[in-house]
Amino acid sequence: MDGYLYMAYDYPVLGAFLTFLWFFLWVVWLILLFKVITDVFRDHELNGWGKAGWLVFVIALPYLGVLVYLVARGKGMSERETRRARTEREAFDTYIRETAGTGAGTGGATAGAAGVDQLARLSELKAKGDLTENEYQRAKEKILA
Repeated sequence: MDGYLYMAYDYPVLGAFLTFLWFFLWVVWLILLFKVITDVFRDHELNGWGKAGWLVFVIALPYLGVLVYLVARGKGMSERETRRARTEREAFDTYIRETAGTGAGTGGATAGAAGVDQLARLSELKAKGDLTENEYQRAKEKILA
């Protein structure tokens, strides 16, 4: 029991708080370091020597290198990240459109999209009262078959 009291006295709450603070700052710095390194490799405007120079600077003098990189190239870094995110979003949207069958680049509606459109029109006709339930079911079966 005396060991626990000694430990509590030897490592006060402020010490624990400062330890967590330093650990948090270290994790934030590591995230920044990896963001900078990935940005260096993703930048198509930098030539090979420029990339090598920034990489050596960031690795040899880590804190100063990351700070200087953020000051010197921070604006371009955010623009490249925004451009990359936009490109990925457009690719994802194109994939979803093609998978869903709306045919963004296929020159018109595909068979799946045509069936969905026909079902929607049938549903509207039934809602208006132009089709009976039996007519609706038969037409729906033809479309789905």
